[in-house]
Amino acid sequence: MERGLMWLPLLAIFIGLAWAGWNEYQKVEAYRVWAEQFAKAKYDIYAVLGQQEDCLTWGKPTRSGPVNLQSFSLKNVQSLRLLVNGAAVDLESPPNSGSAIALEFLLKDAEAVRVPFTEVPLATKWAKYLQEELQRFL
Repeated sequence: MERGLMWLPLLAIFIGLAWAGWNEYQKVEAYRVWAEQFAKAKYDIYAVLGQQEDCLTWGKPTRSGPVNLQSFSLKNVQSLRLLVNGAAVDLESPPNSGSAIALEFLLKDAEAVRVPFTEVPLATKWAKYLQEELQRFL
């Protein structure tokens, strides 16, 4: 009986990990269905982002699909910055890591839209790609 009680916490951890994995799988599947409507899309635990021509749509991933969706046109973007730890960084020499990573879109009506990212390299690739797209629409 003592050995059984020693394994009980391990069983609880295993069940918790299995639930977390299933939850994340459900989010990815909901994202996959949502992303089919876009030419280019990204998923991470903080945000989903989709681009169709000049329109960007982003929101928070959930098991039932993205929520809090916001859209804006690249034609309305005045500038784009990559923020790492709250400070703008150079796209040609970004840091290897950081804690608060986001793409900040400054719109022509002075509104700022921040799309969070989990990794600096992924955010850098998207920033470079969107900079090229911005040049195309200007």
